[in-house]
Amino acid sequence: MKELVEKINALCADFAAEAQKNVEGNKAAGTRARKASLEIEKALKEFRKVSVEASK
Repeated sequence: MKELVEKINALCADFAAEAQKNVEGNKAAGTRARKASLEIEKALKEFRKVSVEASK
């Protein structure tokens, strides 16, 4: 689970960096930010699954 949390943190950092670039006018960064958001969503679903299993 620790590795999963580290992966989520890294994905969030990537998203934040790309989103900031997009705000500053870099259109390509918007595409990368949207892709990162989908990866974050998948990782969070996996975290939820692992977390529920661990609590049983």
